[in-house]
Amino acid sequence: MKHPTRAAAALASVCLSLALAGSMGAQAAGTPSNTQTETVVSTRATGTFQVQLAPQETAATIGRMSIDKQFHGDLEATSKGEMLAAHGGVQGSAGYVALEQVTGTLHGRTGTFYLQHTGTMDRGTPSLSITVVPDTGTGELTGLSGRMNIVIETGKHSYEFDYTLPGGS
Repeated sequence: MKHPTRAAAALASVCLSLALAGSMGAQAAGTPSNTQTETVVSTRATGTFQVQLAPQETAATIGRMSIDKQFHGDLEATSKGEMLAAHGGVQGSAGYVALEQVTGTLHGRTGTFYLQHTGTMDRGTPSLSITVVPDTGTGELTGLSGRMNIVIETGKHSYEFDYTLPGGS
């Protein structure tokens, strides 16, 4: 393992690489359970966001960063979170996990929810998954499920968020 500051620096490059690879297409939102009788509507939210990553001190050989985001568009929200990253001795191989709490309005519905990130680079081959943590939606976002895709083009961040909510829009 590398020194924590190197791992933190690797985290930023891993996130960027995984986001670029993730821009190839969003995955479909989850399917509602057959036991529910409520109407579930699948929707796509899109927009932009700004992110600030700040390295944090850690005693382990794992890089740690705080997340501070501002979402704009169909999701008008802020998020706060934490990332952990590990980087081995092989160029192009690393991984990160993150959790962030999102607070705001999604297509006019207000509440909070958590996003869970899992990303790896295996000798340059990326894999990224960002999903809503089940049953973390509050307020008008109770029952929210879905997946987010990050797109980075010409240095600007945007998102595609395919989600479902019970009861329609």
